[in-house]
Amino acid sequence: MRSQSPVDSGVAPWRDPHLPPAERVEALVSLMSLEEKIAQLVGVWVGAEASGEGVAPHQSDMIDGTPPWAEIIRYGLGQLTRPFGTAPVDPVLGARSLAASQAQIVAASRFGIPAQVHEECLTGFAAWRATVYPTPLGWGAAFDPELVEEMAGRIGRSMRAAGVHQGLAPVLDVTRDYRWGRTEETIGEDPYLVGTTGAAYVRGLERAGVVATLKHFAGYSASRGGRNLAPVPMGPRELADVILPPFEMALRLGGARSVMNSYAEIDGLPVAADEELLTGLLRDEWGFTGTVVADYFAVRFLQTLHGVAADGTDAARLALRAGIDVELPTVDAFGPPLVAAVRRGEVDETLIDRALRRVLTQKIEVGLLDEDWRELPDDAADLRLDDETSQDVAVRLARESVVLLRNTGVLPLPAGRRVALVGPLADDPMALLGCYTFPNHVGVHHSGYGLGLDIPSLRDELARRVPQLTHEPGCAVTGEDTSGIPAAVAAAADADVCVLAVGDRAGMFGRGTSGEGCDAVDLRLPGVQADLVRAVLATGTPVVLVLMTGRPYALGPEVDAAAAVVQAFFLGQRGGQALAEVLTGEVNPSGRLPVSVPRDAGGLPGTYLMPPLGRRNEVSSVDPTPAYPFGHGLSYTTFDWSDATVLGPADEQDPADPAAWPVDGTARVRITIRNTGARAGVEVVQLYLHDPVAQTTRPVVRLVGFTRVPLEAGEAAHVTFGVPADVASFVGLSGRRIVEPGDVELRFGRSSGDVAATLPLRLTGVERQVGHQRELLTSVRVQPLVAVPHSD
Repeated sequence: MRSQSPVDSGVAPWRDPHLPPAERVEALVSLMSLEEKIAQLVGVWVGAEASGEGVAPHQSDMIDGTPPWAEIIRYGLGQLTRPFGTAPVDPVLGARSLAASQAQIVAASRFGIPAQVHEECLTGFAAWRATVYPTPLGWGAAFDPELVEEMAGRIGRSMRAAGVHQGLAPVLDVTRDYRWGRTEETIGEDPYLVGTTGAAYVRGLERAGVVATLKHFAGYSASRGGRNLAPVPMGPRELADVILPPFEMALRLGGARSVMNSYAEIDGLPVAADEELLTGLLRDEWGFTGTVVADYFAVRFLQTLHGVAADGTDAARLALRAGIDVELPTVDAFGPPLVAAVRRGEVDETLIDRALRRVLTQKIEVGLLDEDWRELPDDAADLRLDDETSQDVAVRLARESVVLLRNTGVLPLPAGRRVALVGPLADDPMALLGCYTFPNHVGVHHSGYGLGLDIPSLRDELARRVPQLTHEPGCAVTGEDTSGIPAAVAAAADADVCVLAVGDRAGMFGRGTSGEGCDAVDLRLPGVQADLVRAVLATGTPVVLVLMTGRPYALGPEVDAAAAVVQAFFLGQRGGQALAEVLTGEVNPSGRLPVSVPRDAGGLPGTYLMPPLGRRNEVSSVDPTPAYPFGHGLSYTTFDWSDATVLGPADEQDPADPAAWPVDGTARVRITIRNTGARAGVEVVQLYLHDPVAQTTRPVVRLVGFTRVPLEAGEAAHVTFGVPADVASFVGLSGRRIVEPGDVELRFGRSSGDVAATLPLRLTGVERQVGHQRELLTSVRVQPLVAVPHSD
């Protein structure tokens, strides 16, 4: 039961669920001392590791000197940081321990307010023995927001059952430079794909009762040179047109209740001190009413890394004024010196009260102030964080995430063939896990506990399906040792087919080749893996190159020598199964690239969202054309695209003119997709906008709609998109978002570089300004047609 606080007499008004939240909040604020107010604005990370092998940047520097537990909770506590995500703990025992901590927090303060508990949850609840799902680049590759929403719902329910209220996900950064180590955490390089998928994740988490935290707001992924925390040289148009839309979509379409600031500085101003962004845009213009939480140590970084604050108190003042409500992960700049600064008049107490009201309102929303709240959730006694249903969702998403880039006919692997499985990642379960999975993020520091999960490797799963399978690693992911390459070459030469698995090992701050702080100088495969690829290809044995990576890598001319190329972005604990099923043909691949695959490792890190001068042209000797473009992916069946048309009053339209599309209207376009192959498959229909003449330079094409279309052999379907003119908007010369009249094209594409049909339209009317309430989504309808028998 909840402990009775000293000020309780009967039912305190802040515990009365029948009162409006604002009244409940004000009843508390009016009684709280300054110390009690500020205590609600901090988290505490009592289990943080101080050895230097931490899980946050500069963690070992920042947690030194944390006060004793009893002192920390004396006036209450805003948040508990990662009680499950700091060390391996049995889920049931962890829930009981958390409940005991909550009881102490409630009993120690006058008002008995529990702490809000947060955890990482990007690829699943980041706790020992919790299901590990594919990394966000895998979500993007699936082009399936509905399945991502289902996954997030499973994650959210497991968190609530453990007593956790807030998840630090999803990452909505649009990747701008593949060298950035956190590319694996992004959903892709297109804001529409990131926004629709991210909003779906938010819906799943929020409907499970967990507060979704959008990160990193904003600009983090556009750092100079792809270096983590490096300055961001970004103009306002790129910020508005590329970086911000996913956050708008996740707030409006997903209902996210929290936002985490970016570590970045944009044009010299750190986001943690940017009042125009965190308050002017986010709250005043967009109407956000939730909490803004600091990325770990971001408040103090205003002093130590950015140099815009003189000390911690100055950093706290800047952060509070900008709009940060909660300091995470542990009490520092918002500690006792802030109390003294407020009393001296150096920090306005109204800033404290503003943040406090937001924090208390959210605690009311998640039920922490209700009279019937209990420390231990009802489900905690039989808490299982990894079950068959969750694993089923994980493997379905992994299957949809596998992208077949190239296939000369060697796939699916024929039965009875001798297969050599070569490469450093072929028999490594960790090769399936991203940076923010528990085993990689935390478990690596607690090797005695094991993975806590059954994670079959690609070798484990392929051996079950291919009786004549040999294996040689060839080399390590990193390092210069080539001594194993001859054995790998011999195995490949003696086989009918060679499956060559190369790529990344996720880690943190230089402990991996992908992940937070694991940035790349260029886009060559790490270590001597490129030497292994060249040596195996030289055997003449057909090679299936399997890329198990956290970013796209440039393979150079060698990619054209591979019989097949398969891309897998950290597929999660059931990823070995998904890969083996695709390779053997049990599953027909349907993934599509959420990022382009460059041809040259020297980089030119730029995404497909390029204006004309960003593409191949006669004024530069460098050709940035990718090896495989955004949206690309193959199948084991074939599809015919036909009969593309603009739907509308055709009798009023001159066939020689572009179809009229009012600047405040919706264009409806349709295409017919037919499965012309011999087996069932899924086609991913993509719709792109081309704006040939605009008042500012525009990307040659950009995604404005997509859908997955499952079809049996011989089946066909009409696919209809309804594109609001608002989706064609961009930031014009005035700095305002507009829909500009003029000629445009809607292009049906198998990818951004493979156009199946082009429909000319003309946006009609006068230039129209749109804002945050504009329409954000293109509607889509798939209407099956009568199937026709397949004919060879």
